Amino acid sequence: MASDFRLKDQLPQITERIVQTYDDLGTINHLDHCPLPSYEEVIAASADLTEILYPGYRRREGLHQGNIAFYVGDLVDRLHDRLTMQIGRALRHEAGATSDCDDEHDYEALGQAKTLQFLEHLPALRKVLATDVQAAFDGDPACKNLDEVIFCYPGLEAITIYRLAHLLCELEIPFIPRMMSEYAHHRTGIDIHPGATIGSHFFIDHGTGVVIGETCEIGEHVKVYQGVTLGALSFSTDKDGQLVRGQKRHPTIEDRVVLYANATVLGGRTVVGHDAVIGSNVWLTRSVDPHTTVVLEKPKLKMHNDEPDDLRPETQYQI
Repeated sequence: MASDFRLKDQLPQITERIVQTYDDLGTINHLDHCPLPSYEEVIAASADLTEILYPGYRRREGLHQGNIAFYVGDLVDRLHDRLTMQIGRALRHEAGATSDCDDEHDYEALGQAKTLQFLEHLPALRKVLATDVQAAFDGDPACKNLDEVIFCYPGLEAITIYRLAHLLCELEIPFIPRMMSEYAHHRTGIDIHPGATIGSHFFIDHGTGVVIGETCEIGEHVKVYQGVTLGALSFSTDKDGQLVRGQKRHPTIEDRVVLYANATVLGGRTVVGHDAVIGSNVWLTRSVDPHTTVVLEKPKLKMHNDEPDDLRPETQYQI
């Protein structure tokens, strides 16, 4: 049965009703304002940055010492232009200058200064990421070589974008770090807030479902398995019932801690001491001394078979 084109006469009225909500609500549309950072441009910049950090693994083949400087130079030049504009837009919006795109403040110049500061950190960032790659290889017996980590491990992808976004946070650049981290979250299932502080040699094994909150502090040589949550225990409110922001809400994880699958550690005052081990499915809301192992008591597994009792009785197993 073919569609009835006469029914399309209803579309102008539907459109009018939709557009009316833009006036009625006004909170979830961005009209008559200077442009916001472009999501597509920020993601494209993230891809360029990853190519610089790990050359030869993704896009361009045949790279060698004779052409690498030219190739990276082209990427850096493109990143300069792309980030200058996007950071400038973010700074303008943060300053509240959303309606006058030609005001006296040169936000593009500010964006360029921030971009150059950011790019200056890339050599040092590569050194830290090299420790993350090594930690993944050292911590996973299934891994055959470092190239496998870079090609295949979603944990490294999430950590890479986190470290880039964290640099932008330290430069007080709004919007863009969260855009990058949520892109990585979408791709990997790993949610690392760019405001978190994470030391070197960080390894996320498997990764799906990991959540690391904004004020979390993680030391060096920490290993995290899938489903781990480093979150807030509660949210303080002011006298008007509004959330109090800027407080330490998430735990501190010291050096050489291992957090096994689905462990949950909550609270800004919670400290997991160095060399501790937090077992699977542990729910932790208080601090743990160094060199401590925290596990659940041994559970009882109960198996029931639906055959008649005289054929196969109910059996219980201890695990």
